[in-house]
Amino acid sequence: MAGQWNDKRPMAPHLQIWRWHPAMLSSILHRATSMICYVALIIVGLAMLSLALTGSLPLSNLIYSPLGAIGLFVFLFSFLFMSLAQLRHLVWDQGLMMEPASNNRVSYLMILLSIIGAAVLTLAISGGV
Repeated sequence: MAGQWNDKRPMAPHLQIWRWHPAMLSSILHRATSMICYVALIIVGLAMLSLALTGSLPLSNLIYSPLGAIGLFVFLFSFLFMSLAQLRHLVWDQGLMMEPASNNRVSYLMILLSIIGAAVLTLAISGGV
């Protein structure tokens, strides 16, 4: 098929011609945060299983370290962003806020609220590690 392509433009958009915009970033973040949440919940489930079987959490010193605070921030950001993205999809299902300008504003707002919320919760939970 590529041998028969006679248009000077590429067959599919790529970074040279496709301009990044907030809605695209939020779509990619939504997919990435979904994967992060699944992995984090599996880790929490295994930790709870270990706690039930042995009476102690594995790597408990890591949980309250700066590295643990970073992991907590990433998980909280992922969870908050994914939750906000699901709310945005609920609004979209009503046919609202589909215009590119409002979609971009909502995307920026989702990212900002997720960062602020994750930072506040991380500081509150970890005690400002």
